[in-house]
Amino acid sequence: MRLALITALLVALAAVVVALAVPVLAQEPTVTITIKDHQFVPSEVPIPAGVRVELTIRNEQATPAEFESNSLHREKVVPSGGSASVFVGPLQPGRYEFFDDFHPASRGVLVVR
Repeated sequence: MRLALITALLVALAAVVVALAVPVLAQEPTVTITIKDHQFVPSEVPIPAGVRVELTIRNEQATPAEFESNSLHREKVVPSGGSASVFVGPLQPGRYEFFDDFHPASRGVLVVR
């Protein structure tokens, strides 16, 4: 009887842990940044501190672009009309610049709060 009660409590506890963990794992934020007319839209991108974030980079230009950030240690070529994902974080609060390596005047910044 005692063993059955302990087993039932452990199963219930495991179910609660799984129920709480799954939504937390599924809440990885995704932010879309569009490149068009050799500009990042938006050029200032707010993201939360302390969590991993997926940046979806969409290139709406007729030429390829390269999302690059020295401070984030990331670079990704995005074909014309295509998109690419770049994962960053967890990051400390601050500003993290990025640019198009093929058109260095095209710049943006992640603002981590």
